[in-house]
Amino acid sequence: MTSTQPQTPLPPRHDDNPRSVETIIIGGGQAGLATAHWLAEAGSEFLLLEASERIGAQWRERYDSLRLFTPAIANGLPGEPYPGPRFAFPSARELGDYLESYAVPLADRILTGVRVTSVVALDGAGFRITTTAGEYLADNVVIAVGSDATPKVPEAAARLDPGIRQMHSSQYRNPGQLLPGPVLVVGAGTSGADLALEAVQTGHETWLSGRHPGEIPLNERIRGPLFWLISTYVLTLKNPIGRRVRPKIRSGSAPLVRTKRADLDAAGVHRTQARTVGVVDGRPQLDDGTVLDVANVLWCTGYRGDYSFVPAATIGPDGFPAQVDGAADDVPGLFFVGLVFQRAFSSHLVGGVGRDAKIVADMIAARSRVGAPAR
Repeated sequence: MTSTQPQTPLPPRHDDNPRSVETIIIGGGQAGLATAHWLAEAGSEFLLLEASERIGAQWRERYDSLRLFTPAIANGLPGEPYPGPRFAFPSARELGDYLESYAVPLADRILTGVRVTSVVALDGAGFRITTTAGEYLADNVVIAVGSDATPKVPEAAARLDPGIRQMHSSQYRNPGQLLPGPVLVVGAGTSGADLALEAVQTGHETWLSGRHPGEIPLNERIRGPLFWLISTYVLTLKNPIGRRVRPKIRSGSAPLVRTKRADLDAAGVHRTQARTVGVVDGRPQLDDGTVLDVANVLWCTGYRGDYSFVPAATIGPDGFPAQVDGAADDVPGLFFVGLVFQRAFSSHLVGGVGRDAKIVADMIAARSRVGAPAR
């Protein structure tokens, strides 16, 4: 695939002379790129700001063995189907390359290596956006940074014996990072199951600690398309099932799709529903009183979103911004795309984010036409 070259960040501007842009998109992952596509289709003026030096970097920084749960046919962004065999399951790095290729036609409206430090709603209308490349004024701001800004690690991590190698799943790449000896994987969700299986298959006695979140049955060829259909058309806010499971999904309790209990058991992983809650003599302790003598701890305990740079946004008790169809509550011109279960389970997935991005782009176009908030 063709690669985009990192754009040269604009020089800092004096505070009283910021650049004006109709819409600023913050984040160059699938959510930001899909929004940019639809705004470009509508002929709207926008600038996309990405903190990493390269589009797709967030996917290239995941663990080496990660593959998507959905087949290539379900992983295209608007206007560009995912290339290659329709029922292949792309790796994270392959997806990063796809996103980079997707960004090529938009490259003149993308700045990489630019971090946004604050988005302030102005008294009259619009926003002042402060970045590492200076300041901007915009009528609309789209926050497309996802919900995995900050890794969550329990307080107990700080009390583990320093001889134990511990890392969050965001830092893990492959088993070569592990010390010889047993491994405790904390968190039995998707990444926990994947990394526990990988650890035991490379010769480490392995424990997997945490409540089992359930799983989607069937073989992979059927399971991938079925998962996409369910996540797009069944698990939505339009029906009671979707509304009921949304809090569980947002809390990190999505069912296992690829690695299952049977796979873990067959490989010899010691599964326990007991949670890792404390430390005794520098070793991790489970809530059933078991103390494990391990050489490694992998914290697969999820992330929390960080929206502190957008003080005008209302953050709900679940840690997510309050919004309807992507439009922030009580802040005209502020939008979100790519939140976990924003409108459906697929809202933060590559193949599903385009639908939500189109709704947001249409609202921005409506604001531009009437010169007033769309909601």
